[in-house]
Amino acid sequence: MEGMNEHVPEERDSAERQPIRVLIVDNERDHAQVMAEALERVGYECTTATSGPEGAQRLEDGYFDIIITDLVMNDIDGMEILRRAKQKLDLCEVVMVTGHATVPKAVEAMQYGAANFLEKPLNIGRLRAVTEKAAEAVRLKQKNLELRQRLDERFGYEGIIYSSPRMKTLIERIKRIAPTDATVMIRGETGTGKELVAQAIHHNSPRKNKPFVAVNTGAIAEHLVESELFGHKKGAFTDAVSDRIGKFEYANGGTLFLDEVGDMPPPTQIKLLRALEQREITRVGDNTPIKVNVRVVSATNRDLEDMVRDGAFREDLYFRLKVVTLDIAPLRERKDDIIPLMDHFRKDLAREHGKKVRGFTTSVSRKFLGYDWPGNVRELRNMVNSMVVLDIDGVLDEDDLPSELMEVEGAATLPASTAGEAPPAGPTELIGRSMDDIERWAIEQTLALHHGNREETAKALGIGARTLYRKLEKYREDDEANTARQNQL
Repeated sequence: MEGMNEHVPEERDSAERQPIRVLIVDNERDHAQVMAEALERVGYECTTATSGPEGAQRLEDGYFDIIITDLVMNDIDGMEILRRAKQKLDLCEVVMVTGHATVPKAVEAMQYGAANFLEKPLNIGRLRAVTEKAAEAVRLKQKNLELRQRLDERFGYEGIIYSSPRMKTLIERIKRIAPTDATVMIRGETGTGKELVAQAIHHNSPRKNKPFVAVNTGAIAEHLVESELFGHKKGAFTDAVSDRIGKFEYANGGTLFLDEVGDMPPPTQIKLLRALEQREITRVGDNTPIKVNVRVVSATNRDLEDMVRDGAFREDLYFRLKVVTLDIAPLRERKDDIIPLMDHFRKDLAREHGKKVRGFTTSVSRKFLGYDWPGNVRELRNMVNSMVVLDIDGVLDEDDLPSELMEVEGAATLPASTAGEAPPAGPTELIGRSMDDIERWAIEQTLALHHGNREETAKALGIGARTLYRKLEKYREDDEANTARQNQL
């Protein structure tokens, strides 16, 4: 293979970075193998496919950071591999391999999202340079994603919006267990946000750059649960028309979230226990064990201790899954979280629907606080979504309320900080006062509305942040001077 004996650059220290997973798709088996070996020597994890259909199946079954694909192939060509990769893997980079005659086609592929192209005959130095450039792009996208996930609201942690003491305690517990490799069981009613908690654990763990794979075992037909988790071999059962990897292999190196684990069939419970204890799985219809490195986080809304006593859930699996337990209180038991959640969803859904919605009226906030929320946070989001869609005046008032909340008796009092509430009318005692007094009132009310966030307050008032800081500092100095004068009297 001409050009493949070029000088090999110094190998990078693969321990410095998380391994990048590469899928190589090429009709020529030897060509694919040479590329894989060249990249594996410098720390990449490579998988090869020797046809377009096989490459498409690998994409369907696995997670990859970079796809290097031949452009010209039978049945499924490189352009189709590119399309499928971009559709399935948000952060991936695709590199095209092409002969001289098809370079214009490779350039066209770049217009459709390919990161670069390699011209045959391949040069190892060029292969590694292009792959490293793609890897840096993937790492940058991963880093930006992590930053966005951390740019939470004042009352947020990894997308979990909260204010109540119970949730603060839970967040502190998450922060302590996330860096470990312990299995975690999350208990809570439907709609409390168990998957969000699992994601927070993953994104703050050493596995954060590897896949987070969620499986709702209660939503899968009983006879397919094993195949979903562990994969199967072709012909293992009637519909098994090809080999398929399971969620354990998908999540290798990362975190597997098993939602509604209490609904798992007894035979699958045995295989799950074996996978946790031996760190290996066996595909349905196969006898060859496959080593996996997966952290398992499970969740349930059922009382597994009762199920263990009734013989419906294995006791040994129960204790293996609950090395650490996290309990999420229902929303009715943490009313302090309601107002921050309302405001968070209002902003999020207003952006989604392209509407300008300033906030909620006091009467609506009282009704939200007076409701029991049987569907928890999920139900609250749906309620806010309905109100944002129906709103026509920019303020979410009782005329926007869903029927479930119409007859609710509102809470007698509101929390000290009513986030998202529409600004109240100015008090009548301001009439006849100086503009400085009125301005101070407006600034302080807006600051309270934004939970003390000065940047958001300045933006809402249409003034510079420095101007706001100067005014607040002046108010503080005026208050101190007044206090000192009163103490002298």
